[in-house]
Amino acid sequence: MPQYPKPWKSLDDQLELLQQRGMAIEDQVAAKSYLERLGYYRLSGYWYPFRELDPVHAANSKTPRRLDDFVEGSHFADVVQLYVFDKKLRMLAMDALERIEMAVRVDIAHLLGRVDPHAHEKPRCLHGHFSKKIQSRGPARGRTEHAKWLDKYRSHLWRSRREPFVEHYQNNYGQLPIWVAVEVWDFGMMSKLYAGMKIADQDCIAVKYGAPDGGTFSSWLRSLNFIRNVSAHHSRLWNINVLERSPLPSHAHYWQLMNNARPFFYFCLMQTMLQVICPNSSWCQRLKDVIAEFPRSPTGAIKIEDFGAVEGWQTWGLWSQK
Repeated sequence: MPQYPKPWKSLDDQLELLQQRGMAIEDQVAAKSYLERLGYYRLSGYWYPFRELDPVHAANSKTPRRLDDFVEGSHFADVVQLYVFDKKLRMLAMDALERIEMAVRVDIAHLLGRVDPHAHEKPRCLHGHFSKKIQSRGPARGRTEHAKWLDKYRSHLWRSRREPFVEHYQNNYGQLPIWVAVEVWDFGMMSKLYAGMKIADQDCIAVKYGAPDGGTFSSWLRSLNFIRNVSAHHSRLWNINVLERSPLPSHAHYWQLMNNARPFFYFCLMQTMLQVICPNSSWCQRLKDVIAEFPRSPTGAIKIEDFGAVEGWQTWGLWSQK
C-alpha cells in the first residue's frame, strides 16, 4: 500500500495553509471554530469554486482543473455563507420530501390495500417485470426485483421489531397490512415498489401529482430520492450534479428552460407536488427567501446559476402562492 502523502495538520496549520494559498481570513477565532466543528474536508467542497483554474489544462481539456491557490479576493466568510446557504437548502429539501414521502406512501397503501391487505408481498398484485421476471444481471441477478425488495423490507421490519405497532401486528396476525407496513419503508423502498406496480396503478397515482404517466412519476421519485439521500447525509447540495435525472415536463414552457442535472429543477418538482399535498404551505416562500440569501461573492467564483436557477423563475405560476 502506498503511503498517504498528506500529513495531519493542526487547526492552526490548516488556517495558515489557507492563508498561504490566498484565502483572506478576517476573524481567525471564528474560522478556527468552523474548522473544528465542520472539518477541513467538508468545507473544502465549498471553497473549491474559489480555487483558481489551471489555464494550461483549461485550454486543452473540457474538464477544468483547479489549482491550490485561491482566486484573488476570496474570503473565508464567503465560504461559510455558502455552507449556511447549502444547509438551509438541505433542510428545505428534507421538509418537502418528508411530506411527499408520507403522501405517496398513503397513496400506494390505499390503492394496493384495496386489492389485498398484503399486496406488497404478493407478486400477483404487482407488475410481472418486477415480481416474476428473473433478472439476468445486476444486484438481483438470479432473482426477481420484488424478491430483492422483500429482503430489504424484512431487514427494515427486523430493525423495527421492538416498535409497539410492529410487535402487535406480528404477534397477533403474523404480517403487517400494507397501510401499516409503509411505516417501516424508507423513501427508496417506496420509490422502488411504486416502480414495480402495475401500469394502471402507477398512472392512477401519477395523474394526481400532474405527471403525464406512471413511468415519468417513477423517475420523479427516483430523482427526489437522490436529493433526499444527499440532504440526509449532509452532503453538498447547492451545485451537485444530479445523477438520477428526470425528463423535462412539457406542459409549461419554463420547464424547457431548466437543466435537469441541476438541483433547482428538482426543487421545482417538489413545489409541483406540494401544491397538491399542502397548497397553503409556506415552503414556497421560504425557498424564495433562502435563494435570495445566496452569497454574492465579488470574485464571481460562485453564481446562483450553478444551482440551476433560471432568470425570472420567481414570476412563474409554479411559484405563485394561492
